[in-house]
Amino acid sequence: MENGSRDSGVRDDAVFMLGGDAATVEAVAQEMLHAADGRVDSPEFVAAARDAWENLPAPLRQEIRRFRRHSGPRGRLLIRGLPVGDEPRPTPSTADSVQREASVAAATLLMVACGLGDPAAYLQEKSGALVQDVVPVPGREEFQGNAGSVLLSFHTENAFHEHRPDHVMLLCLRADHEGVAGTRTACVREVLDLLRPAARKTLSLSEFITEAPPSFGAGNKGALHHPVLGGSRTDPDLRVDFAATRATTEEGAAALAELGALFEQVSTTSELRPGDLVIVDNHVTAHGRTAFTPRYDGRDRWLQRTFALTSLRRSRGQRPGDGYVLFE
Repeated sequence: MENGSRDSGVRDDAVFMLGGDAATVEAVAQEMLHAADGRVDSPEFVAAARDAWENLPAPLRQEIRRFRRHSGPRGRLLIRGLPVGDEPRPTPSTADSVQREASVAAATLLMVACGLGDPAAYLQEKSGALVQDVVPVPGREEFQGNAGSVLLSFHTENAFHEHRPDHVMLLCLRADHEGVAGTRTACVREVLDLLRPAARKTLSLSEFITEAPPSFGAGNKGALHHPVLGGSRTDPDLRVDFAATRATTEEGAAALAELGALFEQVSTTSELRPGDLVIVDNHVTAHGRTAFTPRYDGRDRWLQRTFALTSLRRSRGQRPGDGYVLFE
């Protein structure tokens, strides 16, 4: 099911149905399972994914490339019907869970990442794995991050970081038991003309600070002062985490609250099913998740996540050996 927020009634039309081409995608992914001895994080496996991208069905590649060029009014794309393999394993239940060994889902994620640019990860988060598990973890229900199960606030991924991802990909392997966990998105393009001019001006000032998320662990420095809206005046970049960004002025706090309220009005929610892939343009769209109740029985909600950078060169100073993991 896809829907907008209850308040707005907005519906999402940024959906690509893979249909009969799913068999081709699965065949290409299956061919990748033995590349680089199945070591997903190796440069050789990424190179194989980059070559294999060219063998994916043309309509899928065209849709992803169009999205990369311009992500549309909502800054997100939902691809339905991707193969994720017959996953017999129980849903992982630890915060550090990642996918190190080749699978159909991991191969698919890395091929799409190569279509968007290059896959990337951060050493402090999930030990720098390129394909990461997003699962509920016992005892961390209230956590504002991928291990939690309460309402996850809207945020741009790694808003504190100089080289935050250009795109965030979330591929569903298993839905939650009740089918109520919804991936939420809200795009700054939808609310720009709704913001009061004074609030829009304030959000463009360097009067905000964003701390590193808990998933990066203790001891990380917060970001320098930054604007929430930057870059183009008519199509600004968004940099915010409503659980971690704070204003340094009263005007900034009011503007931030106004932006959050507007995001709630225009938000789009998708209850993901196995084979659904959400791609979020992290420059303009914030994402989050509705609350759900895990059972911790091995069949809980299970997504896999990969980040993509459209220009890997910009972060060269933080990637020793020109690899795909940022060390700072």
